[in-house]
Amino acid sequence: MKIELNVAAPVFNLKDVFGRTIDLQSYKGRKVLIGFFRHAGCPFCNLRVHALTKVHEEFKAKGLDMIFFFESKEKVILRSTFHQGVSPIPIISDPEKRWYEAYGLESSGYQSAVSHITSFAQTAIKAKLKGLPLHLMADGESISTMPAEFLLDEGLVIRKMHYSQRLNDRMLIEEINAFAEVGKHAK
Repeated sequence: MKIELNVAAPVFNLKDVFGRTIDLQSYKGRKVLIGFFRHAGCPFCNLRVHALTKVHEEFKAKGLDMIFFFESKEKVILRSTFHQGVSPIPIISDPEKRWYEAYGLESSGYQSAVSHITSFAQTAIKAKLKGLPLHLMADGESISTMPAEFLLDEGLVIRKMHYSQRLNDRMLIEEINAFAEVGKHAK
């Protein structure tokens, strides 16, 4: 069941794939983008991670941090030099999808299939041209996971959310930037 807007975000205290403790409570006072992605070989997700990584420093300077979740097992993520390069952004492995469930993500074989039929080839080519990983699901990963993104305010309240309807359907970078900008000059 999807989570509601304007409620406190489910709080976690987990180790990321780099061995760091990621305690959501420690982010109080800063804005946070939490992104839930599919598997580590998904070209749709890796293009999104690539785009977010490029604006990471700019957003961080505006008081917005990012935390990424992948359904892939830690060992699968760490095999990828691309994902290793995402650090300092935390990447949390959640193969049991406990946090996907806590944040109300739903699976849809239908939506995933439509995305694959209509845009997989173009997306895979874009990902390959950028040198991003692309591989079939491995070790329990799912083809039906649908991504989602959440923007939390300084009190860790969910102020914006986007549950993807297609695999390339994400919150606009401009929308995230506008959220990061709100109140920035008032401090």
